[in-house]
Amino acid sequence: MSKKSLLLFLCALPIYLNGQDLVPFELSQQWLEKIEGLAPASPPAEPRAGRRLLVFSLHTGYEHWAIPHTEAVVEILSAKSGVATCTATREIADFEAGNLANYDAVVLNNTCPERDYRDIFYDIFRKDSSLNEDQRRQKAAVLEANLLEFVRRGGGLVLLHGGTTMQNNSMAFSEMTGGSFDFHPPQQPIAVKLAEPDHVLTRAFSPGGFTHTDEGYFFKNAYADKNFRPLLFMDASRLTGLEQAVSEPIRYISWIKPYGKGRVFVCTPSHNAQSFENPELLQFMLNGIQYALGDLKADDTPLPRN
Repeated sequence: MSKKSLLLFLCALPIYLNGQDLVPFELSQQWLEKIEGLAPASPPAEPRAGRRLLVFSLHTGYEHWAIPHTEAVVEILSAKSGVATCTATREIADFEAGNLANYDAVVLNNTCPERDYRDIFYDIFRKDSSLNEDQRRQKAAVLEANLLEFVRRGGGLVLLHGGTTMQNNSMAFSEMTGGSFDFHPPQQPIAVKLAEPDHVLTRAFSPGGFTHTDEGYFFKNAYADKNFRPLLFMDASRLTGLEQAVSEPIRYISWIKPYGKGRVFVCTPSHNAQSFENPELLQFMLNGIQYALGDLKADDTPLPRN
């Protein structure tokens, strides 16, 4: 075992001994080959030639250990099925309008910002001593506006797990994505259920859904409107360690929604790379990516409110 692997293991050991969190592991060729074998060989819809995905994996706050694994999974899914070519980045300059125009969809991979500001663009500009405070905030606002406009004009957006937190204090971002991150309980086995088993995206799963160890995300702000088509949910009444009372036991953790001419796919499973070893989840992710790209037609009409 390398020194890096040993350190990673020792850091994870106290958490693992709680019997809840799964042990982190380094991205390896063996694991990549395993995912390659589990990933779907063909896309759910005929892909259009030349599709391009920008996979953004920067974090300035909490670092999810599965960031490199998630990035690799997106690349494998896209390449094996032929739906798109991936470009991985950790540079906010890629959100300049001229650069976004080169892509058909953007994937936000666990892009957690600092807790104090909840704005990943501002986090970067805040470190630039050549800018005053107004300039930092203005530049950050421009990049966020570029992303919103990119989707509004027809681009796709995929938010994977912590990607939902990226602009968490922005109501405009919340309205585009369908909700802002609120909190999560400790990791535990979560039974994930299908909101609509016959939906073209959720057909990836067996009717009963699946169970995996995760930190189930709860959402606020625009989530209250539920202006999206729900795909996956969890029963909050079955979770332990909730930091606040939850009035609605059915909490959605994945959905799709239109935004202008574009399409948004939110998929919060999973915190742990072990969840990607479920071929049904891989198929679901590929379905969502193709929906965001605009190649897979899916009903994204919000369900009627009770």
